[in-house]
Amino acid sequence: MVVKETRGICVEVETRYRDAMSEPRNRHYFFSYEISITNNTDAPVQLLFRKWQITDSNGEYREVEGPGVVGQQPVIEPGTTFMYESGCNFVTDMGKMEGIFIMKNLSSGATFPVDIPAFIMNVPYRLN
Repeated sequence: MVVKETRGICVEVETRYRDAMSEPRNRHYFFSYEISITNNTDAPVQLLFRKWQITDSNGEYREVEGPGVVGQQPVIEPGTTFMYESGCNFVTDMGKMEGIFIMKNLSSGATFPVDIPAFIMNVPYRLN
């Protein structure tokens, strides 16, 4: 698990290799990741936007961006956590993701970036 806090917003990431959804013979490796976003500030915040930077172990790079996460733009009250799960596919058995969330402080109206820490996804046998 990786963790990073930016301006009172803590982002934790945990990853899993999804063997049943992968086809290594066809260069298709699927991973899921669970994100927990905890609001350690005194104001409610809303997750407006996300931008991902994704790199596989061949150095192939792609970006994914858009409103919210998994079809939602959640409001996270002070002291609470929003969790969601999503996934990413690679043509290699290892890859890296990192990015930012754009949050809005609902008390002040100010928007600000929150870092999503870099995390590695790899098939279990890569660790041997």
